[in-house]
Amino acid sequence: MEKIFDGKRNVKLGTAKHPAVVNVKTKKRMKEVTKIFEKNGWKYTIEVDRTKPEDITDLEILLNWPQPREAEQKVGRNDPCPCGSGNKYKKCCGK
Repeated sequence: MEKIFDGKRNVKLGTAKHPAVVNVKTKKRMKEVTKIFEKNGWKYTIEVDRTKPEDITDLEILLNWPQPREAEQKVGRNDPCPCGSGNKYKKCCGK
């Protein structure tokens, strides 16, 4: 079950203003999660409660932050047509 950042947060997650909140069941798991947060320098709050289900959604969002995408180069009107005809784009496929 991989969580992906949905882009709806206004404040950056893992900062002093907006720390990541994680719920775990055991102290052993708390140590594992703490190592990950400290390794990356993120601010966090961890609750240890056996009665609540484990919730590490904020950690998964931080670990799976999306990479920026590069836009494709658009064909200009006066560039050669990508179909390989040798004509300008405006005279061939750009009609």
